[in-house]
Amino acid sequence: MDKRENAIEISKTEFRKMGYQLIDTISEFLDDISNQPVTTTKTPLELQELLGNSPLPKQGVPADQLLGSTSKLLFENSLLNGHPKFFGFITSSAAPIGALADLLAASVNPNVGGQILSPIATEIEKQTIKWLAEFIGVDPSYGGVLVSGGNMANFTAFLAARTAKAPKSIKEDGLSNTSKQLISYCSKSTHTWIDKAAILFGHGSNSIRWIPTDASNKMNIEALEQTIKDDIKQGHHPFLVIGTAGDVSTGVVDNLEAIGATCKTHDLWFHIDGAYGIPAAVIPELKALFNGVEEADSIALDPHKWLYSPLEAGCTLVKNPKHLIDTYSSHPEYYNFSLTEEGGSLNFFEYGLQNSRGFRALKVWLALQQIGRDGYVKLISEDIVLSKYFAELAAQHPELETVTQNLSIATFRYMPQNLEVKDEKRAEYLNTLNEALVNTLQAGGELFLSNAIIDDKYCMRTCIVNFRTTKKDIEECVEIIINEGRKLHASHSLI
Repeated sequence: MDKRENAIEISKTEFRKMGYQLIDTISEFLDDISNQPVTTTKTPLELQELLGNSPLPKQGVPADQLLGSTSKLLFENSLLNGHPKFFGFITSSAAPIGALADLLAASVNPNVGGQILSPIATEIEKQTIKWLAEFIGVDPSYGGVLVSGGNMANFTAFLAARTAKAPKSIKEDGLSNTSKQLISYCSKSTHTWIDKAAILFGHGSNSIRWIPTDASNKMNIEALEQTIKDDIKQGHHPFLVIGTAGDVSTGVVDNLEAIGATCKTHDLWFHIDGAYGIPAAVIPELKALFNGVEEADSIALDPHKWLYSPLEAGCTLVKNPKHLIDTYSSHPEYYNFSLTEEGGSLNFFEYGLQNSRGFRALKVWLALQQIGRDGYVKLISEDIVLSKYFAELAAQHPELETVTQNLSIATFRYMPQNLEVKDEKRAEYLNTLNEALVNTLQAGGELFLSNAIIDDKYCMRTCIVNFRTTKKDIEECVEIIINEGRKLHASHSLI
């Protein structure tokens, strides 16, 4: 057989033609993104009707037709987190170079699990890890691995912490044969990943100590110290403390320096969940806010949050990367992945849960070079300024109440004037009204924000990690929020 005929191959001429056309289509989409609705208003049923209900095709469809129709389908029926009025959750507007990087990475298609399978891709990921460590202000000797996002970055660190601090027999005997319960500590505002980790990895949710926060919503260090001492007295085995560098509801950064000192006193693993906020450590004026980061045994951060990378891109950094190898390395007989000492080569399958791994590092590596440290300082600083502007406009408006503002997250509430209901009914009504307002705004397509519960108050929450957002966008959003709030309140259907 000299040449195989099949439907999967695309000739050089056709590939170039379709590629140019797709790039042109994407370029127009990105250039016009601010004029599009932030999200589709179609229901799931309407979207299913768009796709149709036909069975799997028996015969193939030409690739150029598929790319054209699919581009239209996606552009017209997606939530556009690159839109300047998208402030929901913590998904950044993606750097265009990241889209091109993913095309390039998929074309070469290295498996960045073994060095022999991905020679230059492995080195690029190693350099990306080093640069990310430098970026946030820790020693570039930190090792690490790129993963899908915050949950996986934190899970990866959790298991490394357990291997390092649990009894050495745990690998062979498991948790059921340990005489003491392994306990982890975090503030009450810590992301839900810790609950997942405790449950999925066999510790149980009762192994978590949710430490109360102080008036500024930071972990109460005195309460942490006392809880650790109490657990030791009761025969438990404390092993992990989690500090948060930018909690997802309010953006608050824990007192990392104090947490690190506590961990050193009790020989505990110090992990920082910086999935959202740790990139702000690059800003000189905020450096003191992140004091203590260099004491962390592990750090989670997400380039697809505040480094403007396309999804998926999370990262686990570990002060001593040998802890990752101790946790994840496995060598069945069919793994012929020997390494040379020259240049410190490594196999990334020994650093995390995945064996087969895509080339996530390329889009982060390219963006770090295109933007540079100074470029990121400018972008992140501007996001923070815009968030403060949002909070200021809300504070100045008689129908809005600013609740918190930290890093690039602002929370506020719609407060109708001359509200007649009082006391408990008033609090209940305002929560109901603001919840309905969040749902209305999310469905409306003009802007997209999310919610936070702060001191039993249901709040609107905006997180700006968006290089397209301007002051004008924020001013327009305040007006949209006020108008929709007035409509809901005027309907009286919520009282």
